[in-house]
Amino acid sequence: MNTKFKMLEDVLKIRQLIGNTPLIQLVENQSYNLFAKLEYNNFSGSIKDRAANNILFQGINDGKINPETTIVESSSGNLGISMALHCNRLGLDFIVVVDPHISKINLKLLKLFATKVIMVDKPDDTGGYLLTRIETVKHIIETNENCFWTNQYQNENNFKGYRDMSHEINQNFTRLDYLFVATSSCGTITGLSKFVKQYFPGVTVVAVDIKGSLIFSDEKHKRLISGLGAGQKACFLEKASVDDVMILNHQEIITGCRAMLREHSIFAGGSSGACYYAARKYLDQLAPTYPIPNCLIICPDKGVPYIDNIYSEQWSDRVIKSELPAVVEDRQPVSEI
Repeated sequence: MNTKFKMLEDVLKIRQLIGNTPLIQLVENQSYNLFAKLEYNNFSGSIKDRAANNILFQGINDGKINPETTIVESSSGNLGISMALHCNRLGLDFIVVVDPHISKINLKLLKLFATKVIMVDKPDDTGGYLLTRIETVKHIIETNENCFWTNQYQNENNFKGYRDMSHEINQNFTRLDYLFVATSSCGTITGLSKFVKQYFPGVTVVAVDIKGSLIFSDEKHKRLISGLGAGQKACFLEKASVDDVMILNHQEIITGCRAMLREHSIFAGGSSGACYYAARKYLDQLAPTYPIPNCLIICPDKGVPYIDNIYSEQWSDRVIKSELPAVVEDRQPVSEI
């Protein structure tokens, strides 16, 4: 069998383990129905499998990736883990560039799965590490032969990987009124907003971001939750169809994660908690309408990598107090949430 076709076949075998993730109902009341799509049931444990699989498939199909190619990417965790497992299955070397904000668990997984893990430690001009990571990736590409940067930030095959997910959503709903999606590279929200609106033109797509992210704001602020927000504007957004934006602080995200666990036994990551908190806050302010709107949040990953921060009372209390010193006294302590 042709080597290229064998590699494509292997990618498609992995694709059989991606998608058709569970949909559960979280809220049913007189004002709205709220559902969650549990994307942590994918191949490597996150929604990023959809992007990683499509990026690699197209790279191989276009002749940019062969059996001797080294794959390189910058990641805060999920995409890197997915790429590492894909590359392991394909027999490809994989170099991932990370930063100190990565969770201890994700770092251990990447050291186990990837060929090489490079940790940057110099903050960029925004106070984060994203731009430093990208510069490191560029240096690797420029100084080594036969390397392919999957480039989740600019590769359109990132957001195109969510076409099948949009089809799944269409199969689950006869009507969808609100969709809440967390942002980072913006591949997910670009793909979902673009493709879901082909099925549901009237859906309101709400982007959920973290305070300090520069995707929708120019206000710099230290971000301590990985996988949410970014230190640069997302090039994909011009192709997205976002109707509204909610920017949350650390306490709101922590509260959302804890509430999902307490109320629904869903142990999910920061982006999931952010979407849950944003959806409840946004929808609770709407006037009742008929028919009752159907609303969906996307849960990208599980809470395990966040056990030492979001689910740690000591860490959470320290972050909240440092973030909102003048407001914390009027807020409910995290230990009582």
